[in-house]
Amino acid sequence: MRIVLCGVRGSTPAPGPEFVRYGGHTSCVAIAHDGEPPTLLLDAGTGLRNVAPLLDGRAFVGSILLGHLHWDHTHGLPFFPAGDRPDARVSVHVPAQGDALEVLGRAMGPPHFPITPDQLVGAWSFESLEPGRHDIEGFSVVAAEIPHTAGRTYGYRVSDATGTVTYLSDHWPTALGPGPDGLGERHEAAITLARDADLLVHDAQYLDEELPSKAHYGHAAVSYAVDLGRAAGVQRVVLFHHDPVRDDDQLDALAHVHAGRRAPQVVVARQGDATDLPLAPGSPS
Repeated sequence: MRIVLCGVRGSTPAPGPEFVRYGGHTSCVAIAHDGEPPTLLLDAGTGLRNVAPLLDGRAFVGSILLGHLHWDHTHGLPFFPAGDRPDARVSVHVPAQGDALEVLGRAMGPPHFPITPDQLVGAWSFESLEPGRHDIEGFSVVAAEIPHTAGRTYGYRVSDATGTVTYLSDHWPTALGPGPDGLGERHEAAITLARDADLLVHDAQYLDEELPSKAHYGHAAVSYAVDLGRAAGVQRVVLFHHDPVRDDDQLDALAHVHAGRRAPQVVVARQGDATDLPLAPGSPS
């Protein structure tokens, strides 16, 4: 399995020279079977545009799993050149909350946008996804509801014969209580999704000291992500969904704090980074 981080920001894109090294596009992760083009995408933020170069000019044929329907996770859909073409086949899976096309079209369609999702070129389908285990594009996918704000939100566990990646891009653990350290509960859904995963891609929008004043926006703190990974026996935690004001120098400082950590290893998500599973022992990226 190969995992490519196509967009690593949260809330809004972050353009400008101070965001070049880690990237300014919003959430999108591409997953491919060994030696194949990506066929499974997690979220469709503006980072979705970065999937096209991974396909070497081919149309996208595969599925998109949306964690939830906030703008920063969906507004790449109409700007996806590999999907908006006649030979594309795109299945969009939406956390179940009514008709998937109708719910998605509330934000993408007139008067908010010139076209509706079903007017995209190619064979697009829109499906409501219930919690549980699913077989999607040759991957075993477990979807489970996790706390966030304003709309149903899922975390995902994606596996094949080579390994497992867990994706909790937007996670509000303090909604379920303060937990052992005030950063939120290590609740059953999060632990189950992450248990013994090779890679945990987790919301780390806020520094620990920022959380008290910002937790109501529905996100997690850096130390929560790291400690959840340790509690679940994860090999590597990827700090993801960076706050749009967190510039490259600040993310370098965050990486420095966690450099050399083991059990779990911790890395700061950088747009364009790729990881192959199974992880090589001691590999830094």
